[in-house]
Amino acid sequence: MPLNIVLIEPEIPNNTGNIGRLTLASGSTLHLVKPFGFEIDDTRLKRAGLDYWKHVSIIYYENIEEFFKKNKNANMVFLSSHGTKNHWDIPFEDNLFLIFGKESVGLPKSIIDEHSNKLYKIPLYSEHVRSLNLANAVGIVVYEGLKQLQ
Repeated sequence: MPLNIVLIEPEIPNNTGNIGRLTLASGSTLHLVKPFGFEIDDTRLKRAGLDYWKHVSIIYYENIEEFFKKNKNANMVFLSSHGTKNHWDIPFEDNLFLIFGKESVGLPKSIIDEHSNKLYKIPLYSEHVRSLNLANAVGIVVYEGLKQLQ
């Protein structure tokens, strides 16, 4: 029941390292789309991923266009604070691609506009919070998916 976790242009190495560890723990594949806001050999990434990083299944892409070209037939959903449906309503299935944007601005507007029918959010219950930490958001969605796929 593997899932695919996609990070589009991640900026914070600690988040990516933590998500890598989560990817391994959940039996998923991590897809990293460049450009990154850090070097892939950044010590903070390795520290967050601990000694697990070498075991993480990772696919790298030079840019968003390459990612979509190589995965054009994949079933994808997109996570954004702009979504109108909640993450627990995602129709989870094996090999589903969960697409997350970068920490500072989320998904590009072009992706939000083009995939608005597959746009989901994690509900926030405080007007004082704009978004969740990316690693936390990925964990919430991945484990909801694993729960539903069990």
